[in-house]
Amino acid sequence: MTGIDRRTLLAASAAAPAAARAGVAPDVWDAIVVGAGVFGAWTAERLRAAGQRVLLLDAWGPAHARASSGGESRMTRSDYGPDEIYSRLAHESLGDWIALSARAGLPLFHRAGVLFLFQQDEAYARDSIAVHQRLGLRLDVLDRAALGRRWPQIASDDITLGLHEPDFGALMARRAVQTLVDGFVRAGGSFRRALVQPPADTPTFDAITLADGERLRARRFVFAAGPWLPKLFPALLGDRIFPTRQEVFFFAPPAGDDRFGPARLPGWADWNGGNIVYGFPDLENRGFKIAEDGHGPAIDPDGGDRTASPARIAFAHAYLARRFPALASAPLVESRVCQYENSANGDFLIDTHPAWPNAVLLGGGSGHGFKHGPAVGRLAAALALAGTPAPARFSLASKGRNQARAVH
Repeated sequence: MTGIDRRTLLAASAAAPAAARAGVAPDVWDAIVVGAGVFGAWTAERLRAAGQRVLLLDAWGPAHARASSGGESRMTRSDYGPDEIYSRLAHESLGDWIALSARAGLPLFHRAGVLFLFQQDEAYARDSIAVHQRLGLRLDVLDRAALGRRWPQIASDDITLGLHEPDFGALMARRAVQTLVDGFVRAGGSFRRALVQPPADTPTFDAITLADGERLRARRFVFAAGPWLPKLFPALLGDRIFPTRQEVFFFAPPAGDDRFGPARLPGWADWNGGNIVYGFPDLENRGFKIAEDGHGPAIDPDGGDRTASPARIAFAHAYLARRFPALASAPLVESRVCQYENSANGDFLIDTHPAWPNAVLLGGGSGHGFKHGPAVGRLAAALALAGTPAPARFSLASKGRNQARAVH
């Protein structure tokens, strides 16, 4: 946490009267957070820890099946090429994830490591090495021979360079968000399952309206509704946030074969000529995960088709046969269609509404946001409480209307 963020949150905690946090639903909440995904849940917890009376709302519940924060696993890594800001935020967030995992009944973080594979010399790899050196973060640089010795399961004959992050790994996404929200409620926060209507265009903003007409008042608001942000703010975000359809597959490793478990294989991301393919070892015996990072077609998060496509299944099988040949005949045991919630260039959105300074817009996870949840929550809480701006590249003004992804 930066010094200014810490002072902001501690000052707000000291100023909030204890009697106002007694547990009875107030007529006016200190803060209402809309959306119980990873960004919304961490922001709600930061606000609660700062002494605020916080109500967290979600139409279906924390990390539900259609949420961008749902699903089994998400990668946490600090390899971001030249984008040092994301390397720093990922490293900052890792300690919070480890602490939350230590409090949970089941692990939320698996320190399996993360391995990037490059077929040729790439600026992204050189920049990642330079950033890690500047930040003092551990990064093992491996040539083809070293990769073959350490992970013979991987066909690395066409690989020039590997970057291995031993301190990172996998976050159990759905379980992590649900654990976080459970702790938030146990510590005095409030959660409610409710559908929020798009706010009307008014000069000031002091209440939201639910689907049944009930109005909930608050001093400040955070809208962290993921791919539903364009539906809440169609004029403002309808052409700035782009939900895309992403397919994920899980394959069964050979019976009795432990080479593809997290003790012997890290999470991985294959640069693959710019069409990044990534996945995880067989975490918690659910299967070997594989997915493409490239943006799929547009999807409606409410009614979009979530059936896996034969073409993507065929691609996954072909990729396994090439990169993990022992899994060439592995049966598909599970598939899932989720979505990325993309900004135009992949940067997050952490800014106030242009007409309402007491309303924070929070989103643009762009397929890589989950790992940053704790740090994003701090930034959003500081903005909501004291108007402390997030970095300029997270501003609304920086968000274009044409997809031109620059963050990987």
